[in-house]
Parts: sequence; C-alpha cells; structure tokens
Amino acid sequence: MIELIGAICVAVPVTLALYAFLGYPVFLWLLARGRTTAKPQAEPAEWPLITICLPAYNEEQAIARTLESLLGIDYPEDRRQILVVSDASTDRTDQIVRSFADRGVELLRLDTRRGKTAAENAAFPHCRGSILVNTDATIRILPNALKPLVAAFSDPHVGVASGRDVSVGDLQTEGSQGESGYVGYEMWVRGLETAVGGIVGASGCFYGIRREIVDGAFPEMLSRDFASALLAREHATRAVSVNDAVCLVPRTRDLKSEYRRKVRTMARGLETLWFKRHLLNPVRHGSFAWMLWSHKLLRWLVFPSLILLPIGLTLLAIQAKVALVVVPLLVLGLLVGLAGLRWPEGRPMPVLVGIPSYLVASSLAAIQAWSRALRGQRNAVWEPTRRPLA
Repeated sequence: MIELIGAICVAVPVTLALYAFLGYPVFLWLLARGRTTAKPQAEPAEWPLITICLPAYNEEQAIARTLESLLGIDYPEDRRQILVVSDASTDRTDQIVRSFADRGVELLRLDTRRGKTAAENAAFPHCRGSILVNTDATIRILPNALKPLVAAFSDPHVGVASGRDVSVGDLQTEGSQGESGYVGYEMWVRGLETAVGGIVGASGCFYGIRREIVDGAFPEMLSRDFASALLAREHATRAVSVNDAVCLVPRTRDLKSEYRRKVRTMARGLETLWFKRHLLNPVRHGSFAWMLWSHKLLRWLVFPSLILLPIGLTLLAIQAKVALVVVPLLVLGLLVGLAGLRWPEGRPMPVLVGIPSYLVASSLAAIQAWSRALRGQRNAVWEPTRRPLA
C-alpha cells in the first residue's frame, strides 16, 4: 500500500507536467501539420484609427524613452492616438507626459490609485480608435511591429491580435535566466495555437483588440490581457499571435521581482479563469475549451502538485533504492534554488544556479498564487514590475 501511494504521488505531478509542457504542444503540432499556414495580412488601403493605451504608475525613469519609441513607430500619425493613463502617479510621470503634448500625446490622470485594469477602464471613454492597442511603459515595440499587428484585423474573424514577446537583457548580471527560455517556449506554443484556431491569452505587453469587444467595466481585480482572448471567443471571433509584431521585454534583474510578478499574474489569471469558467465547457466550446484547460488550468496545476513529488519519492525509498538517490538530488536542487532567490543583484549567476532557482521560484510563486485565489485574497492595485530600460 505504501508503494502504491508513493507511486501515485509521483505519477500525478509527472503526468501533469509531461502533458501540459510537452504533450499539449505535440498535439497542437500534429493538428497544425494538416493546415495551411496563414500568410501575413496585406496592408489595408486605409489604415484604421487606433488608440495606443499606456497605463503608468511612477514611471519617470522610463516614460520619456517609451514615448519617443512609440512616436517613432511606423504608422500614419493622423491614424493613431497615444493615451497615457497615470494611475495617480506621485513622481514626475505626469509632468514628463505633458511635455509631449505638442507631439500629440494625451494624458489622463486619475486622482485615486486603483490599479491597471481600473486605469484601462477609465481610459476607454477617451479612446477614439476602432482598435485599442495596449502596452506597458518599460517594453519596447519595434518600429515595424505595429502595422503587422493592426493588419491582422483585416480578417473579420480576428477580434484580438497579440504581439510576440522577445526577452532581452544581460544574462551575466541577471538572476532570472530561466525567464528568457520560458518566454520563447510560450511564444512557440501560441504560434501553434494560432495555426490550430487561436490563442487563449494575449501578451499583456503588446496586444490589440477591437473596440466592440472591449468591456469598459471589466472587474478591476482580474487580468484584462488574459480575458481579451476569452472576450473574443464570446464575440464569435478569435485571438491570434502575430509573429512579426515584436516587442522587446527586458528581463527582471533579480528573482525576487520575478517571483512577485508571477504571484500577481497567476493569482489574477486564476480569478479571471473562474470568472469566465463557462468557456471550459468542451461541449459548448470544443477545441477552445481543450486549449484553455491545457494551456492554462492544467499548467497552473503542475506547480502545486509538485508538493506530492518528495512525499512519493520518500515513500518509494522504503521499497526502491533508486529513490534514495533521487530524493537527495531533489533536496540539493531545492537548496540551490532557494540560494538563487537570495542572490545579490548585479552579481553573475552560474547557469547551474540560475535554472534551478527559476524553477523553484516559479513553483513557490504558483503555490502562493493558488493560496491567494482559493482564499479570495484580491488586490486590484498593481505595482508595476520595474524592469531595466529596453
């Protein structure tokens, strides 16, 4: 009986991880093989009016460079509106944004800090574009990336278009070395999903959405970028990933910042999925429900299930000698990972420390996020991840 319980404790997290991170992409790849790869949409005869919405809170270090970047993007000036929403910033953010007023940049200041989603809700009545492009203050959209994103909407069945994140930074001085590999993996999976039918979550750094799909009263404690793909489904359209719509996302300098970001994004993601849980019904939503289960819920379940792994291996060690070798290795990896969480910022981190540290941080962050979501601990007010300038 002890051996059976141990085997089950090991099998559950291993099976979940193999399916969520390997099996699911393999199934997508097999489904995509028999389908014609969608060609990039041709440029429209007249570019639609768009609104680039940029929520900001105390971004005086980055906002000027970000606005210069946005103003330099290849898109007709008379067909785009740039709207910065200051979430009651207390530094020089507002003053810097106002200095761009003569170049067409608009500022909407909120008197009370209420969080990113609330800021986007407040911005909606001020947006003039038929397509809303959401972005962040510390990322860099490449100059030729906006037109491919907007061109995707030439297909009337596309309701949301998501950019392709590229993780950038100095691997020698940053503690979040695993972040780059994970971002690349995520973009690959989204490409496969697009070929099969559509993605189940957009990039919070850079995505566009049709105005008629936007919910201007979306709950403040939920994740709008994840929900955008769900809203597209509810409006009988699909969300796609646009490979040529590249934005550079600086890696966080230390694992502590990445840890906090993961806790926040996953907790809000779980709450958003619960809010839109009817889309998990495969009878009504078919392959979309399968992708939502696989890409989101089952992947998020992998990390808390890892708690079972050492328990199972310990029980198996009573019967199987090989477990006596595996258990010390897991303990060693955990200790190395915990050491990485306390690694001094700016000091080079060896790969043998960086990868275990990222895995440990991701697992612990997921467990904390599940705890927050299950306890109903909500926090709409958002503390932006302070990244190096792109």
